[in-house]
Amino acid sequence: MKWVTREHVHVDRVACPWLIKNFVDKDAQFVFVPRDTDPATITDGTPFDMKGVELGHHGDKCSFDAIMKKYKLSSDHALVKIQKLVNLADTDRGTENPLAFALDILATGYRLAAKDDYETLEREWHLYDALYAYFKHE
Repeated sequence: MKWVTREHVHVDRVACPWLIKNFVDKDAQFVFVPRDTDPATITDGTPFDMKGVELGHHGDKCSFDAIMKKYKLSSDHALVKIQKLVNLADTDRGTENPLAFALDILATGYRLAAKDDYETLEREWHLYDALYAYFKHE
């Protein structure tokens, strides 16, 4: 299935594809569209982390939260710990937790070092794999 989000990925738009690919849709394909794209015009794919969509921000919840809820993933304690970090980093509350703060900084660095959004995902997913392995082992 195709999953559509805004280009120039950062914390939530990297963490969500990682979550989708690993726990929701192993065959997921990601499409990045310009920031000002109206999600109502998307007819081929599921929009996420876009204004006004089901799998987007709602109040103090980020898109990662919405995906965790919709696909009932909260029984995995490691994912819940990552969810908290992503939420803090993506809702400008990263300073409340040193790992969330680092996640935001690393997301910026990965984006700046990559040639495009696909390369950012490829590089940064290793970070989420490592976090998941650590929290799973904890």
